Amino acid sequence: MSKIVERTLDVFEMFAAEKRPVSLTDMARLLDIPISSCHDLAQTLQTRGYIYETAPRAGFYPTRRLQSIAGVIAAHDSVVLRAEALLTEIRDELGETVTLAKATGMKVRYLLVLEPEHPIRFSVTVGSEIRSLYATSAGKAFLGTLPEAALKAHLKSVELKPMTAKTITSKSRLLADIAEAKARGWFVNREESLEGVVTVSSVFVWNTSVHVITVAGTFDRMEHKLKVAAQRVMAACRVLGESGT
Repeated sequence: MSKIVERTLDVFEMFAAEKRPVSLTDMARLLDIPISSCHDLAQTLQTRGYIYETAPRAGFYPTRRLQSIAGVIAAHDSVVLRAEALLTEIRDELGETVTLAKATGMKVRYLLVLEPEHPIRFSVTVGSEIRSLYATSAGKAFLGTLPEAALKAHLKSVELKPMTAKTITSKSRLLADIAEAKARGWFVNREESLEGVVTVSSVFVWNTSVHVITVAGTFDRMEHKLKVAAQRVMAACRVLGESGT
């Protein structure tokens, strides 16, 4: 990875975590980089209009430039734009978190997260990876798209470590679970990656890339509406998949 790119992204993630102006000294300490490197980075970002000095020696803080650029980018994201209305309807109908994720190589990252108003809800961050390929419904849905040889090769290379008492740690059992789910069109995770959480997922292909839609909620709420959630997710995947061909 590019160290310059990583450091630049680290700067903005640091500001999001700190939620306050940060001096060069504190920035260097928080980022664990030399003060000279921190000075060069801050000067470049300030020159480009991404951060500003709140007052002499009072510290730096991001401007709204990054937000403005991100807004323009988000407004023209063809996949998310088309999926958001469908996923919002599912969230509002079921009252649970609905996510859209995309596979790149063997990694699956969230592109869209729509949370309900429940104070107790499943929560993930846009841009983050799914918790596991073998212990989540989204991960298993992705694995179900792999050719049989590729799937077996992947499972041969990984250890199925238990994330909860209900994680499937037998490779033969996991293969059977994926095959059964693939045949019915939707994948389920009953507290396999996180205690008290049930998720259901299905997949569609957009521009040759695998995307996964997931509904996630607490065990008590999700169990009685699991099949409805599965039907809604599959229907959304059909609509988005057909339009992406």
